[in-house]
Formats: sequence, structure tokens, C-alpha cells
Amino acid sequence: MNSVKTYTLFTDHDVYLFKEGRHYKLYGKFGAHSVEKEGVKGVYFSVWAPHAKKVSVIGNFNNWNHKDHILFPRWDGSGIWEGFIDGLTWGTLYKYAVETERGEILEKSDPYALSWEQNIQAASLVSTTWYEWNDEDWMMNRWERNNLNAPISVYELHLGSWVREEETPDRFLNYRDIARKLVPYVKEMGFTHVEFMPVMEYPYDPSWGYQITGFYAATSRFGSPQDLMFLIDELHRNNIGVILDWVPSHFPGDANGLYLFDGSSLYEHEDPKKGFHPDWKSHIFNYGRNEVKSFLISNAMFWLDRYHADGLRVDAVTSMLHLDYSRNEGEWEPNIYGGNVNLEAKAFLQEFNTAVYKEFGNSIITIAEESSDFPLLTKAVHDGGVGFGMKWMMGWMHDTLDYFKEDFANRKFHHHKLTFASMYMYNENYMMPLSHDEVVHGKASLIYKMKGDEWQKFANLRTLYVYMYTHPGAKLLFMGDEFGQTSEWNFTQSLDWHLLKYPVHKGLQDLVKELNHLYQSESALYENQFDKNGFEWVEADDLENSVYVYLRKGKKREDVVMTVLNLAPQVLDYKIGIPAGTHWEVILNSDDEIYSGSGVQPEIMNEQYEEWRGYPKTMTVKLSPLAGIILRQKKDKKYKLHRIKHKR
Repeated sequence: MNSVKTYTLFTDHDVYLFKEGRHYKLYGKFGAHSVEKEGVKGVYFSVWAPHAKKVSVIGNFNNWNHKDHILFPRWDGSGIWEGFIDGLTWGTLYKYAVETERGEILEKSDPYALSWEQNIQAASLVSTTWYEWNDEDWMMNRWERNNLNAPISVYELHLGSWVREEETPDRFLNYRDIARKLVPYVKEMGFTHVEFMPVMEYPYDPSWGYQITGFYAATSRFGSPQDLMFLIDELHRNNIGVILDWVPSHFPGDANGLYLFDGSSLYEHEDPKKGFHPDWKSHIFNYGRNEVKSFLISNAMFWLDRYHADGLRVDAVTSMLHLDYSRNEGEWEPNIYGGNVNLEAKAFLQEFNTAVYKEFGNSIITIAEESSDFPLLTKAVHDGGVGFGMKWMMGWMHDTLDYFKEDFANRKFHHHKLTFASMYMYNENYMMPLSHDEVVHGKASLIYKMKGDEWQKFANLRTLYVYMYTHPGAKLLFMGDEFGQTSEWNFTQSLDWHLLKYPVHKGLQDLVKELNHLYQSESALYENQFDKNGFEWVEADDLENSVYVYLRKGKKREDVVMTVLNLAPQVLDYKIGIPAGTHWEVILNSDDEIYSGSGVQPEIMNEQYEEWRGYPKTMTVKLSPLAGIILRQKKDKKYKLHRIKHKR
């Protein structure tokens, strides 16, 4: 007997927009919502299952009996089932029992559930995203920190392995406990943003969160939705932005998830050439189905709206845009124009970017993880682009790491790996990533990618960071890389924080801290980071000495910073061409003793008017070995060096 009462949160217009693929706030309609009907409190349920014969709500309130609490199909043919069950409250466990056209009963978790159980059953919980936020100042002014003319330095982390309690290393910390440790650390280190690897619910820990089942649920591994909101709130109150990894590219084939949700290929593309991912053994969304587009874009809106996220880093965009991604000949079919671009996926990403920027303006940012040369990813949709705010600069990352692996004597043969990025760095708005992908699966930690003995490895990595922070583009560094984690990242355990008792690791951490602060204080390093007027090579071709010299320029003529990289293990007296009338001083030396360097101090000598490399004046600089130095034009006597002496 059906004890469900008729009820709806949908207007006819809601249903129309959903079917048209243009309803972007479905989280206010679908799912489980605590409501009051005729003075009686209970829960309204709604779910999309157009090919189902029957849908009922099962849970701990009815002993998981699928014959009771049957939902009503809407009259309009939308495939929406809905109804009201009185007496239910927050915390109720439930699923949908979906009877297929073939008579099978599928037990499915709610695609719009706000919280899931942490066990093999993975039931949904009647939950809420109500939270009393305290980040009003941040939300009103965050456009100042999230726009392309601001310094953006991102600390990427995995919440389950950033830190764990020493007494119980096999247990996760709660979001609130993480907040109490993470917020002061990120603030002290000077990062402007954190990026969380996926916090949406996922069943399989080794997927690191990238195999999502609960797209609207904060993973209960670390607590409740409100606990995650507390973490984000605390970061915002300390002027730290929050970027979330978002995965609209695929989902796993778990029996209680989206796969064959109503017995049909509802969310996934039914053609396996488009709907199955051969590498990840997962299922690809059908970007041509309007209701799926509404689901995904609403999901993006949800995290930006309800959780106050400042940005979304969109995972695996390359796999979305290319029909032949990871497929051999005969395993994919070209588009209507004979090419390999997934036109439906491209249109979806354009709609996604258009929708979120229309809703939130430049107070948020979208970032594409994309490894090909797909054109116009960060150009405006109305100009034919895909509309992302930024794109990961994967080419820079690969070339840079390849270079630093080379023997010192061989570096002259690979010199232009470090200059090649300047050929394309203004084609898109780039973020320079040294991410989690580079320190797993036998690739070695960053410190052990460096060439040489221990001292040389740390000197190389310090210089790489100087190069990264003074190169045009936003920055991203994975947790542990800031202090030279020696082992590859292991998602099952905490970072090796004990390494900081060794001066060489503490020195590296201090350098990253100083670079973060310098990046934000020197406008030349960020104001034109996406503008070709912000960069100039002074010396790009000195293969024999492995030296690079370049300028970064701000909007004011006098705001100029010079970087000199000596990537050979010997001290050099090096002649550099400079503009007439300029005088320079060193504001950072990666070889300084405070960073556990050799302590060779760079000296500026012999300034004279002598034409050199196209410049009318020269100076000779004593360069530290395997080091990067940053110089700027001298100010008046009141100017003080930015360098902060760090206590041991």
C-alpha cells in the first residue's frame, strides 16, 4: 500500500528547463527535502528515472521494503517520480528501489543526496546544507583575489593524507580538525588558495576521489556537510580561497550509483565508443542529453553556491574533448565533420563556463586540466572559445622536469626546454602545475627527480621554484613538495612532517614561503602574468653556461623584476645587459644560508655603459652555483629588502 502523499517542488517551467538542459539549480528540486505539508513535517523525494516501471523509497524507516512508499510519476512525461513521506527527519537512511522495464529491482542511492553512508551499502542520508556562514567580507571582496590580475598561488592537497593523528594514523581527521591545522599553515606559508582533490563522495579510496558516486554529497569520511563548510569558512576568514576538483568526465559502474540508473543508459552514453573509458574502466556522461547537462551544470553551481567555493578545477578535460582519447583506430568514430573533437562535450563545457560566470562573475574561476593543444580553451565563448578562466600548463611542467633530470654537462643540449614555454605562454591563461600526478606511480618525489648529490638536488629544486614563481602564470604546488617530501605520495598515510627537523628541508620550506610572499608583494610578478607586455628575455641562449636571464614587468614603468638562473654547479661572474639609467639590487637568493644553500652571496659589480646583447649598459653579477636570484630596480633610501629572516 502506497503511504506516499502527492507533493511537488517543480513548476512547469522547472520541468521545461530541465528537459531543455538549461535548469542550473536542480539541487533545490531533486533529492530529499525536509518540508511541511498541511502542518505535517516530513520529507519530499524526487528522482529522474524515465524508463522505470515503478520507483519506491526504501530505508531504515520501512525495513528497506520496496513494496511500500511508492512515488508518483509526473503527468508530463518528464520521467520525474516524486512524493511526500511524513514523519521522516534528518539522518534517515534511504535509497530508491527502481523497477526496470525488464522487472529487475535496482537499489540506487540518490544522485542528488547531500550525504552518503560510509560503507558498502552506501545509502543516502536525508541531510541539509544549512550553515551559518561567517565569510561575508571574503564573499563581497573575493573578486580581488580570484581575478587574473591577482597573484594566485595554489596549495593542492588530499584531505585524507595531508596530516593524520600520530596516535591513530589509520583514521582520518574531521574537516574541523583539519581546519585547525591547515588554516594557520597555509596562511603562514603565504599561499593564496588551496585546491582540494575531490571532496565529493566516492567509494574507492585508491581512486583519490576521482571516481565519484555522490556528486552532491561532501564525503562523509571527514564529517558532515557542515564540517566541510566550517573548513571553507575558516579558510575564507583568513583570506584564503578554495578551489575544488570537479569531475564531470566520468563515473564508476557501482551498482548503487548512476550507471544504468533506471535499467537504461541514462547518465552515460549508450555507445561504448563514447560512453566507456578504457583506461579508468568507468562510464562517460552523455553530454548530448539535455537532462544530463542540467544535472552536471547544476552540480557545478551547487558547490559554488552552497559551499562558497571560489573555483572549480575541471578534471580530465582532454578525455572529454577528444573522441579518440586513449582509443586505437576502429575504437572511435569521427564527428560529423570527420574530426576527433567531441562536439557535444565541447558544447557542454561552453555552457558550463557561460552559466557559472554569468551567475558569479569574476568572483570565481574555472580551470581546465587539459594536456593537449586544444585551441581557445581560455578564450570567451562568444569568440569561439571554451570559456575557462585558466588552463594547466602541462607542457611547461613536462619540459621543466625533464630539464632538471639532466646531468649538468648535458644541460646545454636541452637548454631550450626552459625557454620553449615563452613561445606559447600567452596563447592561453596558464596555471603552472607541479601536481599530485607527478609524484606517484613510480615517478619519484620532486626532490628525487632532481640531478646530483643531496645538496645539488635541493639546490636544483630551490632554483626550480624561483623559476616557477617568476615565470608568467598562476602557480600550483602539491602538498609535501614545499618541504621536499622524499617518498612518493601515499594516500594512506600522512606526509612526512618529521623531515622539517632537518635544516635542508626546513630551508626549502622557508624559500617557498618567501617566494609566496614575494610573488604577492612585487606587482611585476603578477600584474601582467597573462599579458605579453609582462615578460622580456635578457639572455635566453647561453647554452654553454646554462644561464637564463629575464625581466618581469608590472603596469608601472618602474615596476620591473629580473630573474637570473644559474643551472650549473659552479660560481660565475656573469655580464648582463641592462636598460640605461637602471640600478639593481638582489632581493632573493635561493643559495642563501637561510635556505640551506652554500651561502655564496651574489654581488653586483662593474656597472658601466657598454652595449651588450642589445642593451646600452651592463653589470657583472657574481652568481651562486645552482641558484636563482631575483633582483629589482633600486628604490630610494627608504626601500627595504623584502627578505624575511626565518628563525631556526
